[in-house]
Amino acid sequence: MSIQNNLTQIKQSLPSNVTLVAVSKTKPVTDLMQAYEAGQRIFGENKIQEMTEKQEQMPKDIAWHMIGHVQTNKVKLMASYVSLIHGVDSLKLLEEINKQAFKNNRIIDCLLQIYIAEEETKFGLNETELVELLQSETFKNLKNIKVIGLMGMATFTENQTQIRKEFQHLKSIFDNLQPTTYNLQPSTLSIGMSGDYQLAIDCGSTMVRIGSSIFGGR
Repeated sequence: MSIQNNLTQIKQSLPSNVTLVAVSKTKPVTDLMQAYEAGQRIFGENKIQEMTEKQEQMPKDIAWHMIGHVQTNKVKLMASYVSLIHGVDSLKLLEEINKQAFKNNRIIDCLLQIYIAEEETKFGLNETELVELLQSETFKNLKNIKVIGLMGMATFTENQTQIRKEFQHLKSIFDNLQPTTYNLQPSTLSIGMSGDYQLAIDCGSTMVRIGSSIFGGR
């Protein structure tokens, strides 16, 4: 199967309100360009340096999403161009994104990563930490970021019931978010990957991150 065919099939299976992020990490620019030529304009990477190298080589109408864990000291490398940062899991990281966005005269969209899995390896905020962050004066004073929603990763398991439960839990947290300040405008729920995106959409996802089903295995 070609990348183009894979993309077409997946796009046809997605409801119109769901955004597709093509997860292109570790894939060469030639593969990304095949997806680009098939009409894909949103790509997700999990390493900032790799994303920056690709961004420099590829057309400028691409929206680059940082979907991996973000190290504070690397934010400056992507602040001039990144379209959405998915895995924001601390106020400290938000402050750094805000600082680098200010330097680049930009407002950078972010998703807060919520910890929903039953695995210790995943990053994210719990519900209490989320509330504390959003109610803090520090957050309210960040003028160069905008939190546009939440992101989460389910436990790596074959158990569909458990995954559904975790997705629904995140959806309920998302539904309780109110746009309180201009930098909190929740509209995006980023859940679902190649293996579980249909289930995620059933649970209310508005953004899915799909890699192997488009580009093939690693």
